[in-house]
Amino acid sequence: MALTADQMLAAHKANLDTLFGLTTKAFEGVEKLVELNVTASKAALTEAAGNAQAALSVKDAQELLALQANLFQPLAEKTAAYSRHLYDIAQSTQAEFTKAFESKAAEAQANFAGLIDSASKNAPAGSETAVAMMKSAVAAANNAFESVQKAVKQASDVAEANFAAVSTQAVNAAKTATASAKTKR
Repeated sequence: MALTADQMLAAHKANLDTLFGLTTKAFEGVEKLVELNVTASKAALTEAAGNAQAALSVKDAQELLALQANLFQPLAEKTAAYSRHLYDIAQSTQAEFTKAFESKAAEAQANFAGLIDSASKNAPAGSETAVAMMKSAVAAANNAFESVQKAVKQASDVAEANFAAVSTQAVNAAKTATASAKTKR
């Protein structure tokens, strides 16, 4: 089965469309990161000004410790929220790339299976065993690929769950530390 010039041109066009689509998705992810960082920087600057004013109005060490304790918990919560947002941006961008890769892989598998079927129909008599072995090898390769995809998905799910657990623990630790500091006053 030989590819015609039109088929090759269509394949190149499809690959180019995929490349530009993925490049656009990558830039969208970068734009989201820049937007997140600008927003976080503005908020941090505003908070720093407010905290500096509050620190300058402190009258004694007790009040300074109370102010410091009151600033710690929101900082931990904001850091956790920033990390979650950053993780979400990375995950959504990665999901787009994975979807495109899986789509192209499925297309390639289908094309290769079609090529094998076409070759087997045009194979000379007596080559049935070789064709069956080739089909078996392709099926095994497809199964291995699917197993790897499932393992990567499971690992990604575990990493996401661990990230959520660590974020929650950090915020809870900050709440505990803040509450402990308030009771010591």
